[in-house]
Amino acid sequence: MSLPSATLPPLRVLVVDDSALYRKVVRAVLEQLPNVEVIGHAQNGRLALERIIADRPDAITLDMEMPELDGLGLLRELSERQLPLAAIMISTLTAAGAQATSQALQLGAFDFVLKPTLPDMAANERQLRADLAPRIEACRTLRRGGRPSARPLPIAPPRAPSAALRRTPELIGIGVSTGGPVALNKLLPLLGPQTPPLVIVQHMPPIFTKTLADDLNRRCQLEVVEGYHGMTVQRGRAIIAPGGKQMRIARDQRRTFVQITDDPPERNCRPAVDYLFRSIAAEYGPKAWGAILTGMGDDGTLGCQAMKERGAAILAQDEATCVVYGMPRAVAEAGLVDVVGPLETIAARINESSLVGASA
Repeated sequence: MSLPSATLPPLRVLVVDDSALYRKVVRAVLEQLPNVEVIGHAQNGRLALERIIADRPDAITLDMEMPELDGLGLLRELSERQLPLAAIMISTLTAAGAQATSQALQLGAFDFVLKPTLPDMAANERQLRADLAPRIEACRTLRRGGRPSARPLPIAPPRAPSAALRRTPELIGIGVSTGGPVALNKLLPLLGPQTPPLVIVQHMPPIFTKTLADDLNRRCQLEVVEGYHGMTVQRGRAIIAPGGKQMRIARDQRRTFVQITDDPPERNCRPAVDYLFRSIAAEYGPKAWGAILTGMGDDGTLGCQAMKERGAAILAQDEATCVVYGMPRAVAEAGLVDVVGPLETIAARINESSLVGASA
């Protein structure tokens, strides 16, 4: 049986960065967090690999660009040598940084944070602490090796089984956060071109969502795009909300389209799953499905409640296959879920509904 988070031993973290200044900043931030032990630092991937083999940290913070062996190279070495730990990437808000981060997540990185670029060092430290703290806490609740440590929790039965599962949805909303790029790379390629329209919130900053959409589009039968204001929602298209913006759906007499807004964050998220799902509930009611995949926090619970109250069906990724069983757990514990399973099960249910719709 796993221990509660409060009684787990400290998370042992190695700081990996070629900048002496940034090593100092990251270390100072980590040492302010409860139940964290910084075991040292390394200035490049080669030295980091030696420290990891010798000291077996639970987690590392990892810079991308370093001499001798960069962040991606280190992740490949860790994978080849089967050295399990949680790697949190320190990324830059650039197209190159987004592409490297996308590759890092596919190579097994746990998550990433943006390197703050505020003019004031104290403000940079505060921002970095705010971004690192929940990810470090999530790492602490995982077993070494990155597998979920919590035992399966009882799932409350839905308030009422949704009749929406028995018919083809006209729209499917997906909400996902930590572990999302990998989850979407598993789920979306399993879906065919007749899939009902998909609208997706993945918690990511600007630029990163465009890179994610482009990467997915190359792998999928679906058209996967980052949304823009007025983009038409249509069968065979998956629209990802742009980072740093809110996305909702709207309808007129001719079509359904997305609206991109600067409305405030919800639950510290922009884009927010709740924001999108409320619009789905209002516009589609029982003709929609919602799916909540791996992620920290509980964004999506209120949105799923709104959808469920209007007769929609809700699907959730199971604990065993989530990187972080936060968002799906919140929805399941609220009794809002009709189907719980791995990504393959969710894809199969969507494809079954698509076939029904295509033959109807």
